[in-house]
Amino acid sequence: MKDLTTIGIDIAKNFIQIHGANDKGKALFKKRLPRGKFILFMANLPKCLVGMEACGGAHYWAQELTKLGFETKLMSPRKVKKFVENNKNDANDAAACAEAVARQNMLFVPIKTKAQMEIQAIHRVRSFYVKQRTALMNMIRGLLLESGIAISQGKSALIKKLNMLQDTDNAELSEQMKNMLKNLHDSLKKLDAEIDSFKASLEKLAQEDEGCMRIRTLPGIGPITATAIIAKIGNGSDFKNGRELSAYLGLVPKQHSSGEKQVLGKISKHGDRYIRQLLVHGGRSSIWAAMRKDKSTGVFEKQDVHSIWMRNLAERIGMNKASVAVANKNARMIIALLKNEAIFQAKLAH
Repeated sequence: MKDLTTIGIDIAKNFIQIHGANDKGKALFKKRLPRGKFILFMANLPKCLVGMEACGGAHYWAQELTKLGFETKLMSPRKVKKFVENNKNDANDAAACAEAVARQNMLFVPIKTKAQMEIQAIHRVRSFYVKQRTALMNMIRGLLLESGIAISQGKSALIKKLNMLQDTDNAELSEQMKNMLKNLHDSLKKLDAEIDSFKASLEKLAQEDEGCMRIRTLPGIGPITATAIIAKIGNGSDFKNGRELSAYLGLVPKQHSSGEKQVLGKISKHGDRYIRQLLVHGGRSSIWAAMRKDKSTGVFEKQDVHSIWMRNLAERIGMNKASVAVANKNARMIIALLKNEAIFQAKLAH
């Protein structure tokens, strides 16, 4: 095993496939182990470069291998897929990981710490409850529409109508329907309480973390977006510049160019959909805030150049495209704020 320089690992639910290779790419061993014997086997190998796909459980195993002294790298499954030869199986996937991790131009996924994984878990559970609440509200609207009762958009309109319909003096619905709506309304209140609880946890984390406090100075980034970004990228040291983060989150245009013809399309939408959605919604809210500012005084024109830029951009290309553009710019500025240990200043943004 003295010639061992690279190890590719394919993670499955019960078994883990290992592929060891030398500096010329020649396979030295192929091993399939149960999860319980994996760390013991790796502890007896020479410390070298290890490559894995960024999938479920990958961050945990990356942390454990790093503790053993291995240089561990995580890669996007889309990047590794290009190196899979012949049929897809665990052995070929592990070999592809060993091949891909040794490439000089390979882009790697940052390894999350336990703290980052815990914050991400809070976000996932909160997001689950938000989806459940939306589904429940839509079901209630559908049930009432079948009874000839249409409700305006928005949660407040739905709650107001539910309270009216459950009134004992209201004769629009039968007692059975009223009881059913009461149960659904109680379920909706429970979901609201769960969401508020997780939101409070995220707000507390955002107040305690220095990185969160820095990026929260950006317009359109609140505690939920800030904690989600820090949980994803940490201190941003894995990115050379802001454009890398923007591309990592799928906020840059796709290219379809050839020769002298340069064609840029819509954004690629690669990477984390949840964070990209938060950034775009935050960009939209910051544009609305900029449009509400008073332009009657010269103070606005001299100091808040960032708001002027957002307002002019929305007027020129429309609200939707401008929201994505602001999200793209915010992603770039996030790396600058984290690396320079600075806070956002509107007068220096352009």
